[in-house]
Amino acid sequence: MNSLSIPDPSRRWDCLSLGEVMLRLDPGEGRIHTARQFQVWEGGGEYNVARGLRRCFGLRTAIATALAENPVGRLVEDFILQGGVDTSLIRWVPYDGVGRTVRNGLNFTERGYGVRAAAGCSDRGHTAISQVKRGDFDWDAIFGPQNGNGNGARWLHTGGIFAALSASTADVAVEAMDAARQYGTPVSYDLNYRDSLWKSIGGKAKAQEVNREIVRKVDVLFGNEEDFSAMLGVQIKGVSEDFAELPIAGYEEMLREVAAAYPNLKLIASTLRTAHTASRNAWGAIAIYEDRITHVPQRDIDILDRVGGGDSFASGLIYGMLAGKGIEWAVQCGVAHGALAMTTPGDTSMATLAEVERLIKGGSARIAR
Repeated sequence: MNSLSIPDPSRRWDCLSLGEVMLRLDPGEGRIHTARQFQVWEGGGEYNVARGLRRCFGLRTAIATALAENPVGRLVEDFILQGGVDTSLIRWVPYDGVGRTVRNGLNFTERGYGVRAAAGCSDRGHTAISQVKRGDFDWDAIFGPQNGNGNGARWLHTGGIFAALSASTADVAVEAMDAARQYGTPVSYDLNYRDSLWKSIGGKAKAQEVNREIVRKVDVLFGNEEDFSAMLGVQIKGVSEDFAELPIAGYEEMLREVAAAYPNLKLIASTLRTAHTASRNAWGAIAIYEDRITHVPQRDIDILDRVGGGDSFASGLIYGMLAGKGIEWAVQCGVAHGALAMTTPGDTSMATLAEVERLIKGGSARIAR
């Protein structure tokens, strides 16, 4: 495996994410089907990474997405602005008045508690970003700092959620990756398998067909206990159907198998999650970089809202690599950031860098005052 080459900080953005940003409606401690009020957040697998890098780690980030031009779209934009993520790459699509042709995505999410698992119900058909096609973004202008336009990115992040939205979004992901690689920008991709997105367009077989081609253009690959088998067809030996047992030897073998199958990959990382209950998980990670395994053992953590934990792991690891901290620190940073993100509501991280560093060093949860 080759080492990652990180561009210098002279480029406009430290990280650019490509993906959908939805409006999340959260019933708090209640259930979706009995709720009388919802708290509202923004969220999206790819976007959450850019926001975490901006708000927790202080980096310059942007989101390339599309929204329908209506008050809901502007509400999502307002959340993005509050998160400090650059909105200059948002494509605004004219709204037809009722959403027959274009709309903004909604994501209803229950946090779960104890024996009641977290649950989600997406309402995202015909969204603006699902309809983007090749040529809608000027990737040469976006990634080409030498063009004199003051742009350029040190990192591109996208994932399997965006690629599953439509046939054209997978093409746009490839188009963006090709441009990024042309300008020396590392590309990361989170497999992020979602059965609800693939089941009506070919299921796991289609997911594997699409993602096996995309991963050939990727430098850094993220996944979890289900993603590698569902999206690439690579099985983890010794794992039970409910993922109650996660044998580290099986994960190491799986990472090496993926690295051999895709020699373009420079870093592969998997979170390690065992859900004892919805509110008590064992959490850790394992990665391979420069042919060496880095393992952060699982530790039990209390969960308030698990959604976005994997995205926060990815942003913590990306920060460590961009900051030149080394792979061991980067994986530890990802694990710590993911753990902290799951202690607060919403998809996105509310953690600070000081809190992440404290947790990496083994700090306790005693009150700080």
